[in-house]
Amino acid sequence: MATRQTRTLARLMMAPSVILLFIWMIVPLAMTLWFSFLNYNLLNPANVNFAGLFNYKFFLTDPAFIKSIWNTLVIVGGVLLITVVGGVLLALLIDQPIFGQGIVRILVISPFFVMPPVAALVWKNMIMHPGYGVLADINKFFGLRPVDWFAQYPLLSIVIIVAWQWLPFATLILLTALQSLDEEQKEAAEMDGANFLNRFWYLTLPHLARAITVVILIQTIFLLGVYAEILVTTNGGPGYATTNLAFLIYRTALLGYDIGGASAGGVIAVILANIVAVFLMRAVGKNLDK
Repeated sequence: MATRQTRTLARLMMAPSVILLFIWMIVPLAMTLWFSFLNYNLLNPANVNFAGLFNYKFFLTDPAFIKSIWNTLVIVGGVLLITVVGGVLLALLIDQPIFGQGIVRILVISPFFVMPPVAALVWKNMIMHPGYGVLADINKFFGLRPVDWFAQYPLLSIVIIVAWQWLPFATLILLTALQSLDEEQKEAAEMDGANFLNRFWYLTLPHLARAITVVILIQTIFLLGVYAEILVTTNGGPGYATTNLAFLIYRTALLGYDIGGASAGGVIAVILANIVAVFLMRAVGKNLDK
């Protein structure tokens, strides 16, 4: 009897936060879903009528939609490749006993705390600028022609900027996992004659498998919504060269004033994100069960 009363009391205490969270999530989603079936343009707010599936058909048949999906996949895949590989290498490096190890770790992690618009502006105006950027000065020093990164390699530039921001996160997670590796296993492998590459491939990498999976899962969820870096640097261009799904929805809503079309795009983005999340969660579950 006491146990039942305790459970009832616990549920009552949790109820306000659960209800608040439910309202916080469901109300905006329900409004977005409702607007997606309306012909609703901010330039003519008085003329709002039911459009059925027209907004979904319009959004899905827009040539920019396929391009935005491809760009989203390239950004996510490119950033994951750089951050996972770079995170493993940096974790191995700063795990070594070096002078000023604490300061080095702080410096490596610090880019993660820079706001995305600020980081994008720094890369655009101080590093990648073809006239007075750091990379341009390096090219001039070696007698090479400066590269206009955002005109010649716009999508690669976005990938580099976003990867620079997320590399510290991957490094921190992988470093934590690396430090949990049993020293006795390392010593046993060294006594058996295993060189560094063998120890890394057969001992360290399998130990980091779970941490790598977690990094991929968390980063993918956030990378699907990359927006600020694109807005500040390329504004989705040239053309649609750097327009991902999140930026396409922004462009439809705030530049085209098409609330109905943007809402349809938001619903499509939520569905695609949940599909990706389900596959990733299954992959994580299989990895953690091993």
